[in-house]
This record gives sequence, structure tokens and C-alpha cells, in this order.
Amino acid sequence: MDGRPPYPPFDAESAAKKVQAAENAWNTRDPEKVSLAYTEDSVWRNRDTVVQGREEIVAFLTRKWERELDYALRKSLWAFTGNRIAVRFQYECRDADGRWWRSYGNENWEFAENGLMRRREASINDLRIDESDRRIVGPRAEGDTTEIPLA
Repeated sequence: MDGRPPYPPFDAESAAKKVQAAENAWNTRDPEKVSLAYTEDSVWRNRDTVVQGREEIVAFLTRKWERELDYALRKSLWAFTGNRIAVRFQYECRDADGRWWRSYGNENWEFAENGLMRRREASINDLRIDESDRRIVGPRAEGDTTEIPLA
């Protein structure tokens, strides 16, 4: 089967692998690479923005990472069933003025049979932080399974 394993239906192990793969990809900050995990006609709701298709995903992520500097993300599995996975996440970044932000959110994902994501809905809240309060710096070290604290 062409696509991106693991394939649905998900169990705890395959859902966790899917979440870690997404975290790894997003931490590259490479819009083209990230977009390949989504179907050609994938639909996203990200905050108040809706995008559809890989071309719009690439444009969206390009704009995102142009303004969210030193972006570093952590995701954790919340729940799964069949072809759906729910995730909670946090990321930190700084803006062009040097202010640091921590963003908290939840995502609901739905996958096609080939393991590509066809729907992503993200709800996100932002919190201004001091640089000294950062707790996410760079990609997760291999083997690190530390949960991110809620507050």
C-alpha cells in the first residue's frame, strides 16, 4: 500500500508512532516535507484558518515558520479509535521582536486508509512567557518520552 505507515485502524503502539512521527516532521520546520504526510485534498482548521490541499498547507506552514522563530514542538497521544487520533501539544517560539510564546492545543486527526492525514482540526491558545521559562528547546532527544506539563 502506498502512503505512510502505520496505517489505520490504530492500536496504542501505532497511534503513538504516528504522533511521534508528526512531532519529528513538524520540528524540521520544512513545509514541503510536512505536507507529504497529508492527502492531496487534506482539509485543516487551524485556529480560525481553514486550508485545503497540500499547496495551501505548504503556504500556511511557510508563513507560520517565518513568524514563529526557533519553533520547538512536543505532541502527546490523547486518544485513538479506528482511523482517528486525538493529540495534545505545546510548542514554544519567539516572534520577530524577541518575545517568547508557549502555545497549547488539541488536534483531532482523521486518516485515509493509506495512512495519510485527510483532516486536521487544531484548537490553540497562546501564552506570553519569559525566555527563562522555556521548557521546550529543539527536537525531542531520541528515547525521550517525557510528558509535557499542563501549566
